[in-house]
Order: sequence, then C-alpha cells, then structure tokens
Amino acid sequence: MSMITERPVSNSAGQPPVRTAAVEAAPATGRRDVRAVVAAYVALTKPRIVELLLVTTVPAMMLADGGMPSLWLVAVVLVGGSLAAGAASVLNCYIDRDIDQLMRRTKRRPLPAHTVSPRHALVFGLALAVVSTVLMAVFTNWLATALTVAAIAYYDLVYTLWLKRTTTANTFWGGACGAAPVLIGWAAVTGSLSAAAWGLFAVVFFWQMPHFYALAIKYKADYARAGIPMLPVVASVRRVNAEIIGFSWLTLLSSLAVWPLGMSPIYGVTALVVGGIFVVEAHKLCRRAARGEAVKPMRLFHWSTTYLTILFAAVALDALV
Repeated sequence: MSMITERPVSNSAGQPPVRTAAVEAAPATGRRDVRAVVAAYVALTKPRIVELLLVTTVPAMMLADGGMPSLWLVAVVLVGGSLAAGAASVLNCYIDRDIDQLMRRTKRRPLPAHTVSPRHALVFGLALAVVSTVLMAVFTNWLATALTVAAIAYYDLVYTLWLKRTTTANTFWGGACGAAPVLIGWAAVTGSLSAAAWGLFAVVFFWQMPHFYALAIKYKADYARAGIPMLPVVASVRRVNAEIIGFSWLTLLSSLAVWPLGMSPIYGVTALVVGGIFVVEAHKLCRRAARGEAVKPMRLFHWSTTYLTILFAAVALDALV
C-alpha cells in the first residue's frame, strides 16, 4: 500500500492552510517489484507439479519404512525433491520458451512474458539442480541421488528437447520422470528398490497418459499452434480414446497388483473404488468424444489428480497401521 502523508499548503487568501495528501509510492512500488520478481522465479518452478510429485513421495517413503521414517530424512527428501523438480521445470521453461510464447496457456509464463531473462532462468535452474543433488548426496545415498540426477536430465534433455517435439509417444516416454519420485523416496529409505516400489512406479507411470491426454484435448489448438505432436493433436479420436481407456485400466490393474505385496485391505479397497471411478470417468470422456458431444476433458483431468492423492493417502495410512 502507498504511504500517505499530510502537508500544509498556503493559499493567497490568507486562509488557514489546507491539508493535502502526498503519495509516496516509491517504497511500495519497490516492494511490489521484489514480490513480482520472487513470484516470477517461483512460477518457473511450476509449484503445482512439485506439489503433486511430493504427494507420491512421502507415502512411498512410509511404505518403504513400514511406518514413519526419520523426520530429518523426510525433510531432506522433500526439500531435495522439491528443488530437483523445480530445477527440471525451470530448465523446461528455458528450453520451451520459443513454443510457450505461441500457446495461450503458457504465454504468460515468466520467460515469454519477459519477466525473467533466459540467462537468469538458466542459471537459476542449474543452481537448483546442483543444490538438490548435493543435498541428496550428502544426506541420503548414492541410489537416491543417482535417480534424482537421472530424472532431471531425462526430463529436460530427453523429453523436453527431443521427445516432446518429435513423437506422438512423448507423453508415454516422458512418464518415467513423473513417476521417478516414488523410486527416489523408496531408495532414500532403503537404499534399494523392491517390487512394491516398482508397482507404485507403474501406477504413476500409466496414470500420466489419461491425465495429460485430457489436458492435451483441452488445449489441442494450443499444441497444434506450437507444432507439438501431442497425441490428441495428430491422432484420430478413436486412437486417443483407445489409449485413454487402455492406460486407465492399466493404472487400475497396477494399483491392484500392489495389494498382495504386503498391503492391507485399507489400501486394496481404496485402490479398487477410486480406480474404478477413474476408469468410469475415462470411459465417459471417450463416449462423449465418440458421439461428437462436448468432451469436458477437465473432468477427467481433475478427477485423476484427486485419484492419485486418495490412492497415495491410502498407501500412507496402510503403512501406519
């Protein structure tokens, strides 16, 4: 807010001075500028994606520990994982700055909006990557650290630079990045990877296809304008429907495959119920698309996020009882 001060003003009639407001806007403007810069750098890290990744990490750590791991270890993995995911997102924004300015959904991001310079974004992303790697290396183990570095490198060098721009299978092959936090959290606790860890990895991996295909349907024109060959942009409705339904069923089946790997009915029943709803929503979207009706893809998109949150909450609860 602006600071307002009152000062006396004389007038020619000799009347008592009139008090007027002088607005000193500079300090407030300075504060707004600092907040805007901080907000821009935070936006580069895509906080919503970071939050979603952490939703899967902590429950995986709890299941690996068979209870509640050391709070110190949880804090290190949360901070290190957040910085790593943020680094990957910042570098993604740096690499994609040419196409982000062409898409309505992304043109207000800090780089196309010229709030942050490309050079500063690159330095920021690399700094976050280094700090996250050091944290994981010092306080966890070599496997968790290697998985962290691999996830950043794969997302930016393999997915963003190559797959995203060249193949309709970009979402599939890029899915390993989004599922990596499950393995990183598990490895941080145990120093190894078990069948249950890979099972949860499969759940998140297969889940990403219907989740992101729904988003790509919503922003189909955007991706087409930017020349990105997302499946809903270049493939037939029938092909897109088949993949959405197929991967939704694979998500459900993968979640149920984890049940006999030491999980109780708390997890199993939850996986069956919410997974069933997920599959039903996928079928509804595809049915509307096949009929030429309004597809409403964000219904599936938002439910898929709720699905993953509930499922991994059940993983955490199962680990505690």
